[in-house]
Amino acid sequence: MTPVRPVDAASILLLDRSGANVRVLVGKRSSKHVFMPDVYVFPGGRRDASDRLVSVANPLNPLALERMAVRVPRCSGSRLRALAVAALRELYEEAGITVGAPAEAPLAGGLPFRPDLSKLRFLARAITPAGMVRRFDTRFFTLFADEANIDPAGAAASHELEDVRWVDIFDHKGIEMPDITVLILEELQKSIQEDKSLPFGRPAPLYRNKRGHFLRDLL
Repeated sequence: MTPVRPVDAASILLLDRSGANVRVLVGKRSSKHVFMPDVYVFPGGRRDASDRLVSVANPLNPLALERMAVRVPRCSGSRLRALAVAALRELYEEAGITVGAPAEAPLAGGLPFRPDLSKLRFLARAITPAGMVRRFDTRFFTLFADEANIDPAGAAASHELEDVRWVDIFDHKGIEMPDITVLILEELQKSIQEDKSLPFGRPAPLYRNKRGHFLRDLL
């Protein structure tokens, strides 16, 4: 069998800090999905070819971009930018939330807005282990809703993500999540406890498997 190579993907942890506790947006994947059906995840998905062509309202923070480039062979700025675009595109497609400026005409891929990447923090990277039906090299971003002028009440379910809801990052009992989603949430918990502002450019973990061993490296 030909080994399945991981494809680029992006996911976003949208955070609501308007109340006493920080909450993150999650949704339940449809039972029709081949990859991880019927579990709660953060909005996200694979990077589309058209994501490189999307005009943005504001670029990534230089410190976030620098951290993303660590241990990425043949790295290009357009590839990293496209990953951030993919995160905000998926947030729009899966939860109906727009981050950016309205476009006068639909952009590449039909996107109706120019994504604002400037408030995205790079939180973590995870590569799906070999042997899975699908493999992804996923970058996880965080975004504070208030910094992006997002009304938390505006999140809506879609055919991709059902039962979209806000969950306390320190209390997600009763919410079935994949192991990697739980790990990324734990990274967020530690980061928030260290510095509630989630500084740009802070070290980010890379989760991967090597010869059957699960590894966590810092980027």
